[in-house]
Amino acid sequence: MWMEPVFALLHLVMAIINFSKTNGTACTLQGESVYPQLSKDGDIIIGGIFPFHSSWEIKDLSYLKLCEHVLYQKYDMTQNETAVLEVLKFYSKILSLYFSFSQSLIFAIEEINNSSALLPGVSLGYKIYDTCSSTAVGVQVAMALVNGNEKSVSNEVCTKPAQVQAIIGESYSSVSMAVAMSIGPFSIPLISHGATCECLSDKRKYPSFLRTIPSDYYQSRAIAEMVRHFGWTWVGAIRRDDDYGNSGMAAFTEVAEQLGICLEYSLPFFKTYSQGKVLRIIEQIKSSTSRVIVGFVDTWDLEILLDAFFEHNITGYQWVGTEAWIFDPALATLDKHNILQGAIGLTIPKTEVTGLKEFILDLDQVKSAGSAIFTKYWETLFHCKYKVESDSEDSALCTGQEKLSEMDSTFTDMSMMPYFNNVYKGVYAIAHTLHDLLGCKETCSSKKQPDPLTFLEYLKMVHFKTKDGEEVYFDKNGDPVARYEVINWQTSKEQQHEFVTIGLYDSTFPVYSRLSLNMPSILWAKNTNKVPISVCSESCPQGTRKAVQKGKPVCCFDCIPCAEGEISNNTDSIKCEQCYEDSWSNPQRDECIKKETEYLSYEETMGILLTAVSIIGAFLTLSILVVFYRYKDTPIVKAHNSELSFLLLFSLTLCFLCSLTFIGQPSEWSCMLRHTAFGITFVLCISCVLGKTIVVLMAFRATLPGSNVMKWFGPPQQRLSVLAFTLIQVINCVIWLTISPPFPFKNLKLYKEKIILECNVGSIISFWGVLGYIGLLALFCFVLAFLARKLPDNFNEAKFITFSMLIFCAVWITFIPSYVSSPGKFTVAVEIFAILASSFGLLFCIFLPKCYIIVLKPDKNTKKQLMGKMQNK
Repeated sequence: MWMEPVFALLHLVMAIINFSKTNGTACTLQGESVYPQLSKDGDIIIGGIFPFHSSWEIKDLSYLKLCEHVLYQKYDMTQNETAVLEVLKFYSKILSLYFSFSQSLIFAIEEINNSSALLPGVSLGYKIYDTCSSTAVGVQVAMALVNGNEKSVSNEVCTKPAQVQAIIGESYSSVSMAVAMSIGPFSIPLISHGATCECLSDKRKYPSFLRTIPSDYYQSRAIAEMVRHFGWTWVGAIRRDDDYGNSGMAAFTEVAEQLGICLEYSLPFFKTYSQGKVLRIIEQIKSSTSRVIVGFVDTWDLEILLDAFFEHNITGYQWVGTEAWIFDPALATLDKHNILQGAIGLTIPKTEVTGLKEFILDLDQVKSAGSAIFTKYWETLFHCKYKVESDSEDSALCTGQEKLSEMDSTFTDMSMMPYFNNVYKGVYAIAHTLHDLLGCKETCSSKKQPDPLTFLEYLKMVHFKTKDGEEVYFDKNGDPVARYEVINWQTSKEQQHEFVTIGLYDSTFPVYSRLSLNMPSILWAKNTNKVPISVCSESCPQGTRKAVQKGKPVCCFDCIPCAEGEISNNTDSIKCEQCYEDSWSNPQRDECIKKETEYLSYEETMGILLTAVSIIGAFLTLSILVVFYRYKDTPIVKAHNSELSFLLLFSLTLCFLCSLTFIGQPSEWSCMLRHTAFGITFVLCISCVLGKTIVVLMAFRATLPGSNVMKWFGPPQQRLSVLAFTLIQVINCVIWLTISPPFPFKNLKLYKEKIILECNVGSIISFWGVLGYIGLLALFCFVLAFLARKLPDNFNEAKFITFSMLIFCAVWITFIPSYVSSPGKFTVAVEIFAILASSFGLLFCIFLPKCYIIVLKPDKNTKKQLMGKMQNK
């Protein structure tokens, strides 16, 4: 039996007040049946539509029956007394909230009427209706305001038009869409304080709709940016299955995809869903891997979901909410099991409207309005009756002296002041527009209601500041500037929810600085200080790239190491960047480092050895030159053409020294010098050897009876031949340097990880022409020496020349394939080795036997010894 008075009181809270009829002669319109809940006459009327009640089933749209409350199945007769009382308290707060919206409208109108600066001499009136959160009811009351299908509340004749100048409301997007579409053809503005659906910004469908709350276009983007800021790329979503939720989630999904966020699921929900549908939603969430839930729902939806989550032990999820529920103290009261603990979301920035709180708390103002809704509202707040009916004898009698300060309602905490302010700004936008249209200065030149279309166009361009300094204006879509506070649900020591501001979002700032957060002040789900992780795949470290897993969203991926020569220096890179040609990837593949340059340097072992051998060769050559010069008058030196011997030793010294130009970092001058010096010195050397060979042949011919050939190849001819042979090579080198000279070159293709510094020969034809000329002379010299190898001479130089040319040709024949196949600096080393080997071959084969006689066997260095051997033979 105890349940009967409780449910009677609950029905009382949720029912629309039954107004008493007005007596006396009144202005009556045909078909009237609609009464405003709050009203006041004025020169110009402003309409208001608010959902004083929010869980209703409209059985008869003729308004002959009142809205009847429909209890959810979870509040059935099997529930205990505590649960029912919690519901009663919850709905009481909801009624307080929307009743406060109406009081914000009344406060703004009273303030304007008492102002001498705004609309002087013009009084504003209001007519406020309850939509019962119903689209059908919302449209009907809006049409009543537009068309005047209502009963006058005063005993006056029908002399004033019933059409309102503008309408403030509605709180819900779905109802606002229907109302805006219905009154759009009349150009009557609808200024909403709570409808956030992005779709309402479409001026083709809703030309007369404006709002003082930001569109979900901005909220969806702000939430997506916030989710990405926390590193959540794998999230779930629950959306209200209506225009608000579906449109908002569509906008969120669009931005989320751009930011690399994936939705594991997006589940529709509505408060009238059956238990089977709710259960499927629960199972979907339980089987998911994401730990973040984005909720595009409202308080009524979450009221049902909270119990369902608790029953199935779904806790510890990180909730991200919209302004529709994230700052709702009534919802926080219902969250007894901390399902929403740590939730973060966006809400309208906190603000204060001077005098509004005091006005709302002064219920005498409501009494003076002459509306019966005050009586029912008072009875609902204090659970009493002004007049005790026979069927409710247990109800307490209201004294009218009850204290609101002792009540736990939105009237006392004013937590929804930002939304009250939205209503307040809407009224002032209307007043400022009227002020401009009516030509008001010290007084208004007219009290006539402006043409609706003209008024609408001026309203869209209104721009003013409130008394508290807040700037108010609309953009081309009828939306205000989007500014949000980011708040965090935290649990106090007394286990009470607290809404803590942790950041701001301002759409007027540049993209990179719109969102600012105080991370250390955030408490997350499960009351931890550690940011939750919600990803399908762990982040790919530097040095790897993401490869999407087949058949899964882009947020599910594998991490593939970058290939050689490619890097990724950011986490979660979708591709690896190619290093520049002169750089290479490090082993970690996260940085391009300069390639190691390689050339034959003086500091490395090979360079040191080759340098030493070159210097030793030059030193030995000069030493032999000194010996020959000292013993230039001895027979062995004279007999073997001392002039060509000295020239040959000089050219061999240059051959040894020219190998040094191949060592060290290539430069422009060294590249030109190394090849030309090598070509000229070796031709000079071979020319001397060729001259000596010819002299040997001519000398033999001169010993024959009647021969006079030596006069044709004497010393002048010898010098001329050497000069001529060498001059041809000089001309070749000059042409080479003129047409396409050698130049320093960075070989980037031979090795991937290092750069080979080498000399490009420039003209290939000139390069092989120089080498070919040397080879041709060497071959000719070898043939002549071979023919003269058995000539009768005690110290036949032709034998030694033959051996030297044999070594020379063998070295350079093997040089060609070695040169072509050797990589990098070894190419240069092979060339130096060929130069040194051939030089040593000439030096040792031609001069070492002579030095042996000169130094170690001086007794044989006589003319008699030379001539005796020849005579014996």
